Amino acid sequence: HLRDGGFRDLERMTLMSDGATVYECTSPDEVVGLLQGGQGVFGIAVGVVCQDVESALAQLHGERVETGETVIR
Repeated sequence: HLRDGGFRDLERMTLMSDGATVYECTSPDEVVGLLQGGQGVFGIAVGVVCQDVESALAQLHGERVETGETVIR
């Protein structure tokens, strides 16, 4: 599904799950509607996770594939 829609809306996306199905919510109203229906029991704000992952990756040192030598930025 994400491949079809691209990654343009990740900042606004919240994934919710009831343990059997995963729901994509792109607005607070969608999250509230899901919770009111008793379906969502777990949610993750994808945009925040993406920012955290990008920040963590930016702090990692690289390695040269050919030699295994660490590249410090």
